[in-house]
Amino acid sequence: MQTVRDSEELTPALAELRQTGTIALVPTLGALHAGHLTLVEEAKRRADAVVATIFVNPTQFNDPADLARYPRTEAEDALKLVGAGCDLLWMPSVDDIYPNGFATTVHVSGVSERWEGAARPGHFDGVATVVAKLLLSVRPDVAMFGEKDFQQLAVIRRMVADLALGVEIVGVPTVREAEGLALSSRNAYLSSAERKAATALPRALETARDSILKGFPVANALEESRNLLRNAGFSRIDYLALVDAQTLEPLEIPQREARLIAAALIGTTRLIDNIPL
Repeated sequence: MQTVRDSEELTPALAELRQTGTIALVPTLGALHAGHLTLVEEAKRRADAVVATIFVNPTQFNDPADLARYPRTEAEDALKLVGAGCDLLWMPSVDDIYPNGFATTVHVSGVSERWEGAARPGHFDGVATVVAKLLLSVRPDVAMFGEKDFQQLAVIRRMVADLALGVEIVGVPTVREAEGLALSSRNAYLSSAERKAATALPRALETARDSILKGFPVANALEESRNLLRNAGFSRIDYLALVDAQTLEPLEIPQREARLIAAALIGTTRLIDNIPL
């Protein structure tokens, strides 16, 4: 695996890779886990060469303290990518992505404004801007994103369609621990007791899904699951909702292409999750 750290090195490295055929991009913030490596595996199935990026993007963090404590494990991450069969790792600096005088922000209206967008103002502007830069720099044929960040996936798909970027965006199903907790770099913040209690989040989503499919009113099913989270020790529930999978608008009755989404705080760690209905 070749590793590059700036755009000048990236251009010839990509030119060499393109001689082998199609390219898949796997953008990450680092602190890689099995979920990220699943993205690489899927990328290898869909393209001739795989490019991964590690960039802790400051513009998508609302809290400077959260940015400062985000895990940075570059050496371990690189070894994991080698083992997964990645061909090229790009680790740009902040100055490379946002050079002096950088003044452009990509804002995706509508799909970005509820849920995570309301809880973390400006977050999706940061995501859309950096993903646009990564896609334009690498020019992949396909790019892989995990479904755990389901609203992020919807925002990126909308941006790519609106800007006609010419890349296929693939959502890869969430990878979970044996007890059901979605894999996340932020799970490292959980104490052993909090990790055990956090399994209530996927259970709450499954409980809501089962109730809705049995014909219970959506509002009642969601409130039942919110109570499950409160009883498990979650101190704050930012949202637990049934939404349209394309528009992310809330649904009062179930329909095809619906998604149950949730975000809640346990201890000092905010977790998100979702499942299809």
